[in-house]
Amino acid sequence: MTGTAGAKVVVVGQGYVGLPLAMRAVEVGYDVVGYDVDDGRAKRLSAGQSFVEDISSEALQEAIASGRYRASSEAGACQGFHVAVITVPTPLTDGNPDLSYIEDAARNLSRYLRPGATVILESTTYPGTTEELVGPILEEGSGLVVGDDFSLGYSPERIDPGNELWTLETTPKVVSGVDEASLEAVRTFYDNIVERTVTVSSTKVAELTKLLENTFRHVNIALVNELAMFAGELGISAWEAIDAASTKPFGFMPFRPGPGVGGHCLPIDPSYLSWRVKRALGQSFRFVELANDVNDHMPDYVARRVMMHLNRRRLAVNGSRILLLGLAYKANTGDARESPAVVVAERLLTLGANVRAADPHVVEGHISERVTRVEASAEEVAGADLVVLLTDHDEFDYEMVVSEAKAVFDSRRRLVDDRVEHL
Repeated sequence: MTGTAGAKVVVVGQGYVGLPLAMRAVEVGYDVVGYDVDDGRAKRLSAGQSFVEDISSEALQEAIASGRYRASSEAGACQGFHVAVITVPTPLTDGNPDLSYIEDAARNLSRYLRPGATVILESTTYPGTTEELVGPILEEGSGLVVGDDFSLGYSPERIDPGNELWTLETTPKVVSGVDEASLEAVRTFYDNIVERTVTVSSTKVAELTKLLENTFRHVNIALVNELAMFAGELGISAWEAIDAASTKPFGFMPFRPGPGVGGHCLPIDPSYLSWRVKRALGQSFRFVELANDVNDHMPDYVARRVMMHLNRRRLAVNGSRILLLGLAYKANTGDARESPAVVVAERLLTLGANVRAADPHVVEGHISERVTRVEASAEEVAGADLVVLLTDHDEFDYEMVVSEAKAVFDSRRRLVDDRVEHL
């Protein structure tokens, strides 16, 4: 398959990765089925309602109106595909990789796999998954032989929600295949999708590439988080030191402290690499485990700093009204998966605080019903014993927050004022 006209693409999973890919495939001329086992999500998308910030409802409606996109939770909608891309979640269950979503997707696609088709895995996973898990499932269910009858490859997703500069189209795409023919099929597809593809020699290298990218960030964020904690105890501003170090034009890359890490990558992906090393080699990936320990405890540290702040004002956490600004894991997105802000809210609730939270983006789940959802109004800000900034969305009126709040604890250093305490 060299062209897009008349070619059918199935994108399995219509979340923060799959939906943008589906929309881009429609834009370049493919006929696309967005398959998602969540019937509610499929119906919402079919009605033209997007829940992903990078894809507006208007853009989704245009794709539907073109006749080249439809969302479905019916497995039969996958029939007749030329290219299928798997973009399903890969969570941790009891600390171990959970590949059940990938397995289910592969089993379903195997029922409709035809000679000449291409299957691509994008979900983050440990090295070996494409060849050792996905390939055999596809062969068993279809009776076809990978490499001889159909193509199989891996291309790690690099979606950065809210990033207007580096989009799906402009971010270089790493591509791989289980053999030369598969690599060519995978590269041909993505050459139509993105501006630049980067080929690697094997699917295992591509799988490791994704884990390396996120482990790099995870470890460096842990470094500055621990630095911020120790610098605070020493009475030094870690933030100012990071700004100063950033003026060095070589040998340094700035990372910023925060209340922890969240989303579908950093809290999970490095653990896939650590698990694989432990299982295959019997050794511990010490950097990953140390970074996990630091970042996992940052919400506890933030809750402790809130308690210390209130104590200095002769207030107990128990009964205090605390307004949290932001519940998403990242600014200007609505993704609260694994968000440290949610963990901070739970810790403060456990301590007896009256927790209220404002987030203009977060709509779906993940939030305790005991957290009162409010708007970040002047009345709410003024009524709080303490305002805690956890996610620095651009929509918040920061001048109003500084002028109306009794006190502010800022974990992102978005606010500058004598009454603002920073992480």
